[in-house]
Formats: sequence, C-alpha cells, structure tokens
Amino acid sequence: MLGLVLVLAGCSTSPVTSHSTGFWDRYVIYNAAQFILWLAKLFGGNSGVGIIAFTLIIRILIFPLSYISTKNMTKQSEIAPQMKALQKKYSSKDPETQEKLRDETQKLYAEAGVNPVMGCLPMLVQMPFLFALYQAIFRTQALKVGSFLWMSLGSPDPLYIMAILAAVFTGLTSWVSMMAQPVRTGMNWAMVAVMPIFIFIMALSLPSAVSIYWVVTNAFSLVQTFIIQNPFKLAREREAKANAEKERQRALRKARKRALGHK
Repeated sequence: MLGLVLVLAGCSTSPVTSHSTGFWDRYVIYNAAQFILWLAKLFGGNSGVGIIAFTLIIRILIFPLSYISTKNMTKQSEIAPQMKALQKKYSSKDPETQEKLRDETQKLYAEAGVNPVMGCLPMLVQMPFLFALYQAIFRTQALKVGSFLWMSLGSPDPLYIMAILAAVFTGLTSWVSMMAQPVRTGMNWAMVAVMPIFIFIMALSLPSAVSIYWVVTNAFSLVQTFIIQNPFKLAREREAKANAEKERQRALRKARKRALGHK
C-alpha cells in the first residue's frame, strides 16, 4: 500500500493553496492540510500533534468498518478446514466441477456469515487519507517546514526511531492477528516476518510526518486487534468448545453402549 501511495504522490508536486484548481488539489489535499493545521492549533500549535490527532480521528471513524472486517476474517479463518475439504472434493478443473465448487463455497460463506470482500475494505478506505496526508505535507509549506520533537516533518527521521516503531507495531499487530487464527500456516509466519521489514525499509525514506501517521495507526491497530480478537480469549473459547464437543461425543458413545447392552 505504501508503495502505491509513493507512486501516486509523485504525480504532482506543485504547492496547494486556496487558489488551487481541480477537485483533488483544491478540495481534498488543501482541506486535509487545513484540517491538520487547525488540529495543530487546537492542540498547542505543533503540526506533529495535529497529524497524530488527524490519524486518531481517521482510525476512530473507520473503527466500525474495521470491527466488521476483523470479525468477518475471523469467521473466514474458522471455516478454513471446510474450505480445504471443498477444494479437495471439487479439485477437477472442468467448468462443471468449478461451478459446483463456487456454489458450495458461496453456500458455506452464507451459512458462516462471511463476506470475502470485507477483508480489504478498511485498507482501501484508509488509502485516500494516507495519500492526502503525504501530498499535504509536500505541497503545503506550513506542514513541510514543521517539526515534531527531533524531526522535521518533511524529511525522514534522522534517528530512525519512527521507522523502528512503525516496524515494531506492524509486527506486533500481525503477530496478534495471526495468533487469533485457529490454523496458522507457513505463509502466516512469513507475513509476520516480512511485513515489519518492508515497513521499516519504506519508513526510512518517508517524511517523518507519514512515519508518525504509520506509527500511530499501527499502535491503534494493535489495541484494536486485542479488543476485537484477543487471541488468548479466543484460544480459551476454542478450547472450551473442543472440550464440550469431546464430552458430547463421550456421552454419545456411552448412550450407544447402554442401548446395545439393553438389546
């Protein structure tokens, strides 16, 4: 996602002011910059604090969508064994078999209450905000020359602390999310390992303002993940469910034995 943002951000570098033309420049980038500056003034005049407030507002606004998406992905992971069974059962590549697989998959999703489209929605919704922030920093002089702690908002963090924090929070969020899954694959572990490295490398060249956004949004995501899909709570619930199923099966076997004994 960051790579796409950087590519898109290179499309225009001219300063954005109240005299800018075009919907994106005049109404999105300019207003995003003005909103951040207003938040900065509201919280003491520091642009870095304004960016943090901007980030938290975005995250709070999309929290309901993230909640639905996370719950949806949890349900999807719960039915992963059934999905694999269906794929094995309908492994033939002929059109008729593949049509049957699609029908059975849709039926399974419907029964489990899963919407496969919901998984990527929060990320897609968040992208315009990140893009707008990136362009607002480079195309609004007041933000470009602003500072926060030891950093110049328009330049990368010289101490790499933001890059490290962005990577750490990304890794922790990925790890917690993976631990909440009932089945963990090698691909899951690879993502947990690779994503923090990718974020760290990207953050090394990002303006500090974008890195601040990334750190805050991933710290928020970590807390959000614990609230929505606490892996320790889910593990206890799955263990209790498995034990209940074992007890049910044991009771059924005893009932069958008693029935056979009466005969």
